[in-house]
Amino acid sequence: MRRLAIACALSLAALAAAPAANASVLIDPDTRQPMSALPFTAPREAARAPAIPREVVAFSGAYAPGTVVVNTSERRLYFVLGNGQAVRYGVGVGRPGFDWAGTQTISRKQEWPDWRPPVQMLQRRPDLPRFMAGGPDNPLGARAMYLGSSLYRIHGSNEPHTIGQAVSSGCIRMLNEDVVDLYNRVRVGTRVVVLR
Repeated sequence: MRRLAIACALSLAALAAAPAANASVLIDPDTRQPMSALPFTAPREAARAPAIPREVVAFSGAYAPGTVVVNTSERRLYFVLGNGQAVRYGVGVGRPGFDWAGTQTISRKQEWPDWRPPVQMLQRRPDLPRFMAGGPDNPLGARAMYLGSSLYRIHGSNEPHTIGQAVSSGCIRMLNEDVVDLYNRVRVGTRVVVLR
């Protein structure tokens, strides 16, 4: 009886882990890895613990409250609260050759943004779609904050395994639940400082 129970449990676990036969698999444009097609609010995604938890931490620096500071070597983004504190988030950053530093401002905010790969990315990856409508399958995730007139954004991602990694073409990636939190805290005109 005990063997039968163990065999049933293992069979159920294998079925739960197996992908659906009709599930479409999208490929991440930067990492060329399969992307989850589930929206960030799906139970399976919500049940996963974030790779790097969002938390309020001690923060020192000469930045005004409301400033966003991205430390690419730490792979962390800080939203400065003031009084020596900031909200810290884990982020994915530009891979070698695509990392950058500087100061920008948030020039636009968008919920469930459409994605049009820039010309430079299409030259590297001509197989990419020219347009992808916003939604849970979109590589920009749930929210995007555009940085000045640059090609870069702070945006969501449905691939939590890329957070804490140097994998993008220069954009700052966040978990969808974290990018929604940051999106609600910032406004157009917010200063963004990216450090190496």
